[in-house]
Amino acid sequence: PDLARRKLVLAMPGVTGLGLGLGCGLSACSSREPAPRFEYTLLDGSTATSAAQRGQVLLLNFWATSCAICVAEMPGLAATHQRYAPRGLQILAVAMKNDPPAYVSDFAQSRRLPFGVVIDNTGAIARSFGDVAVTPTTFVIDKHGAVAKKLVGAPDFSSLHALLEKLLAEA
Repeated sequence: PDLARRKLVLAMPGVTGLGLGLGCGLSACSSREPAPRFEYTLLDGSTATSAAQRGQVLLLNFWATSCAICVAEMPGLAATHQRYAPRGLQILAVAMKNDPPAYVSDFAQSRRLPFGVVIDNTGAIARSFGDVAVTPTTFVIDKHGAVAKKLVGAPDFSSLHALLEKLLAEA
């Protein structure tokens, strides 16, 4: 059922296109589209902007505590963070606006998520990325602030890691 649903989600019009440099695949791509700029507040109350992530690779994961695929992928995202953070990877898990903040906070604390967790309580971040409505949806943003890849559904972590290796090696 999950695989069938994932295929259905990927086939939905408007979900995967958005002109965000998706044809670049795993190679460096000069035609990458700039990622939207956004401000965010982490669970600890600290604030930042996406511009502060320049020079690092950013994995932006839109998720929800009620999304079984999202919950299942979190250990893989945590392992990815542990593996690549020393080389410049930043991960932000952006909880969708309908996710109760207490659930998000409890989830992040109980799972000891090692990366930044953001509650998109107004939906502004999701809107800036093409009105993200399907979870999980992940954007991989290169060191220059451009979208290198958009993933809808659970990532294939070996392919994701290959992409991160390439992006982290780019100047």
